[in-house]
Amino acid sequence: MNANNTNGPEVLGPNDGKWLGEYSQVHMNVFGTPLRVMDHGEGTHVWDVDGNRYLDFLAGIAVSSLGYAHPAWVKAVSEQAAKVAHVSNYFASEPQIELAAKLIELGGAPEGSRVYFGNSGAEGNEAAIKIAKLHGRTLTDDGSARIIALVNGFHGRTLGALSATWKPAIREPFQPLVPNVEFVEAGNTEALKDAFASTGSDGKGPVAAVMMELIQGEAGVRPVGAEFVKYARELCTENNALLIIDEVQTGIGRTGSWFAFQREELSGGIKPDVVTFAKGVAGGFPMGGMIAFGAKVADLFTPGSHGSTFAGNPLGAAAGLATLSTIEQEHLLANAEARGTQLRDGIMATGNPLYESVRGCGLLDAVQLSHPCAHAVMNWCLERGLIVNAVRADALRFAPPLIVSESDVDEALAILKDVPVDLPDD
Repeated sequence: MNANNTNGPEVLGPNDGKWLGEYSQVHMNVFGTPLRVMDHGEGTHVWDVDGNRYLDFLAGIAVSSLGYAHPAWVKAVSEQAAKVAHVSNYFASEPQIELAAKLIELGGAPEGSRVYFGNSGAEGNEAAIKIAKLHGRTLTDDGSARIIALVNGFHGRTLGALSATWKPAIREPFQPLVPNVEFVEAGNTEALKDAFASTGSDGKGPVAAVMMELIQGEAGVRPVGAEFVKYARELCTENNALLIIDEVQTGIGRTGSWFAFQREELSGGIKPDVVTFAKGVAGGFPMGGMIAFGAKVADLFTPGSHGSTFAGNPLGAAAGLATLSTIEQEHLLANAEARGTQLRDGIMATGNPLYESVRGCGLLDAVQLSHPCAHAVMNWCLERGLIVNAVRADALRFAPPLIVSESDVDEALAILKDVPVDLPDD
């Protein structure tokens, strides 16, 4: 059976069915039932345990920057694993030091900037929230300093990161969360101004930080707007607050620049105080972290103020170095620009009435649907060998590997062109 057969829906294969039955017996039900059980990948394609091939336009949710089994990545990880995989944070390693220096360089961070490594985007954002809390203590010693986050923002599911994540459905079961986090509407400069101006009223402390994504990925790939970002930078500077940019999904070349804040049309050319990263940084190895821009922010962390057993381990750092060097050597930033344009233009050129509009930057894109049938579209595409993501009921998200080719995009467009307009709503 071949998942690329477009003549009709595929029946779940016997091996997929067997393993998914066992999955439900041993895994907590936090993800629902997986769509398939994957076995191996190569380039932009991945195969399930029944041998069905899929063109992956999600890349593990913007993680697999180099696709699957890239020779440079495999070589780096294999060689490092044969040397030393883990040494604990009592020791350092050459790859760890080199990777931190490279990230500071790519981010254009000033003298005195420093990196903290974690294991995920949530951990990177936890570190940023702790930095904001420490900075808040320099503004007031009573713990009342506030963090301003954005409506529809997503920063992770650990308790600290969840406190700055807006979606009520995933927040409310775990309240009370970290206090003194407030939300303002993305793009609403008046609301942001009012949040700063409310300092001192009803016992509110000063604003310690504003935390935002430049493109709200989980909200449907929606840019917050360069003018809003510029205004946030001005308010933070005027009020001695930190501007934290969450680049977990947008960073490491995803938008066609190393970081989204480096794109004038997304940020207005601002410089952040803190940038968080994860997902694509190590090409599939779990890694995340934070760059503190300048010594004043970096020095807020002192020995014992934060830490992680696995963070920055040699194996992950080697994977990160291989990922970054391959992006440079294979000119994948330019490829993200070109293939993203091809994808967005191609979707609208299909003439399919299901597609109202497209949005995004580089290889982080979404198509707005004419009715809320995204899960049905996702499943229809999966049955025909294309992995896309129903990020919202009325939007599909695309985040293919940065190595995606012109022919890969053509293959995806050929499937997307034929998606029926009358699929059932979610």
